[in-house]
Amino acid sequence: MFNIVLVHPQIPQNTGSIGRMCVNADCKLHIIKPTMFEISDKTVKRAGLDYWHLLDVTVWENLDAFLEAHQDKLDRFFFATTKTTKTYFEASFQPGDFLFFGGESTGLPMELMQMKWDNAITIPMGKQGRSLNQATSAGIILYDAIRQNFDAFKATSLA
Repeated sequence: MFNIVLVHPQIPQNTGSIGRMCVNADCKLHIIKPTMFEISDKTVKRAGLDYWHLLDVTVWENLDAFLEAHQDKLDRFFFATTKTTKTYFEASFQPGDFLFFGGESTGLPMELMQMKWDNAITIPMGKQGRSLNQATSAGIILYDAIRQNFDAFKATSLA
């Protein structure tokens, strides 16, 4: 239904948790290298529990390879970032959309987001907050996308 794209993830436990969420949300996970860990790392699989073998995941060698394979879908790329004031509440998600999340300490590359800046979205936070955990952010945005498309989710994922 939806696609989660992790660009240069750094914390294996977050990737594992997101993988588990993707299985439960009937979602595809894309991991774009370089990563700060091996995908086979036991901490990734521990966080993903016994779901990892059920996960629809593609590991891309680099961002260019991913973009080349999905260049016709650019209009459906959404970028989670703290660098915009447009909240995810304002986004209209559709099944098949790609939800991008950057490395935990680096965020997404600005050049990537500028490809479709209108689709840069943020999660509102209090004044003292800088950012949210990557897995938490992915869950918030993914499940709002599912909420917006719940009839399609029920028809394909809960049938």
